[in-house]
Amino acid sequence: MGKLRFRPMFQSFDDLSDPSCGAPHAALLRAELKHRGLDGFLIPRADAHQGEYVPPHDCRLQWLTGFTGSAGVAAILGDEAAIFVDGRYTIQVCEQVDMEVFPAQHLVTEPVTDWLAAHLKPGQKLGIDAMLHTVREVRRLKEICSEAGAELVTLGDNPLDSVWEDRPEPPLGQVSLYPETVAGKSANDKIAEIQKALTKNKADACVLTQPDSIAWLLNIRGSDVSHTPLPLSFATVPSEGKPSLYIDGRKLSNSVRDALESLTAVAEPAEFTSGLKALGAAGAKVQIDPALAGIGIADAITGAGGTLVEAQDPVLLPKAIKNEVELEGARAAHIRDAAAYVNFLCWFDEEAPKGELDEIGAAEKLEEFRVATGVLKDISFDTISGAGPNGAICHYRVSRQSNLPIPVGKPFLIDSGAQYEDGTTDITRTLAVGEMSAEMRKHYTLVLKGHIAISTARFPAGTTGAQLDTLARIDLWKAGLDFDHGTGHGVGAYLSVHEGPQRIAKTGTVPLKPGMILSNEPGYYPAGEYGIRLENLEIVTEARDIAGGERPMLGFETITLVPFDLRLIETGLLTHSERAWLNRYHERVRAEIGPLVGAQQRIWLEKATREV
Repeated sequence: MGKLRFRPMFQSFDDLSDPSCGAPHAALLRAELKHRGLDGFLIPRADAHQGEYVPPHDCRLQWLTGFTGSAGVAAILGDEAAIFVDGRYTIQVCEQVDMEVFPAQHLVTEPVTDWLAAHLKPGQKLGIDAMLHTVREVRRLKEICSEAGAELVTLGDNPLDSVWEDRPEPPLGQVSLYPETVAGKSANDKIAEIQKALTKNKADACVLTQPDSIAWLLNIRGSDVSHTPLPLSFATVPSEGKPSLYIDGRKLSNSVRDALESLTAVAEPAEFTSGLKALGAAGAKVQIDPALAGIGIADAITGAGGTLVEAQDPVLLPKAIKNEVELEGARAAHIRDAAAYVNFLCWFDEEAPKGELDEIGAAEKLEEFRVATGVLKDISFDTISGAGPNGAICHYRVSRQSNLPIPVGKPFLIDSGAQYEDGTTDITRTLAVGEMSAEMRKHYTLVLKGHIAISTARFPAGTTGAQLDTLARIDLWKAGLDFDHGTGHGVGAYLSVHEGPQRIAKTGTVPLKPGMILSNEPGYYPAGEYGIRLENLEIVTEARDIAGGERPMLGFETITLVPFDLRLIETGLLTHSERAWLNRYHERVRAEIGPLVGAQQRIWLEKATREV
């Protein structure tokens, strides 16, 4: 079978990065800035919705620098520039960006604000696109500019767009209605819930900038960005009466428009600013999320006479706390997905040791098994298929240029997910190909211990993800090791695979609540060698009472049902309770997934889940 070349439905392996673009594109932008009387400009990896997934039309950071990661920002002045990325992309950025033009810095430990404080000069004017920087960001940028004697200039248009000659057109993905049978709640009921929250917060209306918030609220889905069923749009929700939805009408069929107009006033995106100004002119108290809303939104409201009520997007928590229908859908999606994944693992174990399989071949075949379910809507992100040193790049995206053969004697990391109408999946497994060294088995087992610690955690109401994050790292820390990403992110219900506000991370300040779905994915990545990550999805649940306990506790229900690779586990490093957890988990995988696969795969599964 070897290098299969099934053409995937949903993933491209084209290399989207071009480091050589940095110098000429920076020159074009600098000339435009000079023409406008600006001394510098910030280019975030963001669109006006501040989402993780950005359509090609808004991939300005990629056009300027070549960087294709999902988080970052570039700063450009007359004779200096830099690009800032977080720990997931420190290797990738050096490969994709001309370091002579845009030297890389760490977004967290060497933030752009520090760089600006060191490089801005008195009298200089720093420009920003008013829709691409949030209210919270702009406050800090104004402080930095003031301290440097410089001026922050908010622009209604983007200078980069003026020099981007081959800029793609905005997306026009068709909008579909999301059935209440899988949503679990009507749009009218959701709107009423949000309006009740606004009244409690003494707000006359709120502005929704996140397309997944709007999709959840109105029970719609779209196809404007890759792998996430989002209809790019804005909305305002009054405390009484119909919301207003600002969306390109070309995305709406007659039947979808009719359904939406029974819920909302539908208008074109060009009318969004005038809608904000109308709220302001009416003297409304308008709730915005300062971490998500562009400063241009706030300025339109206050400039017209309105008052801002700063608070979290009121949809985030209701969306994150799944109802029972959504949870049942997630469980069903994960069982279906696990059967496809077991088919893949059985195939992989046969093909990989031959030494002819590569990263693209593995990603294609996994997608093929998911397509065979007959109900796959999309993958939930580009599959991270990392062989050898590519596995050490946390958010590696395989291209035809970077594609490596999967070597015998090193672990292979594959992180992937699926979009089904009833749920979104995300799973990472690290797989043995041939004989694994003692060091590899040790590292894998330390990661597994952290994974088990999260899965078995019991914690009182009010506990945040930051308080749990240490559990995933403590065994790695004891060995002098760590990983430079969060332990877990929220996951949507046929929405974004990365959903807030819940997360398990050092920055996870939101209390975890029953019904939330989070990933559990500690890892370890020796640079230039290989990567290890183990990821399941977990539902926050009310845990069984603990004998002698004084408080009700919460815990996790694991919904991912795919074996861990026993060949990479150093069982002597596991405690008795950790071995018991692993055996119970594998027993459950056998019982629930075994009947869903063929005879050959069941034989493989019996061996892969044997008791240790």
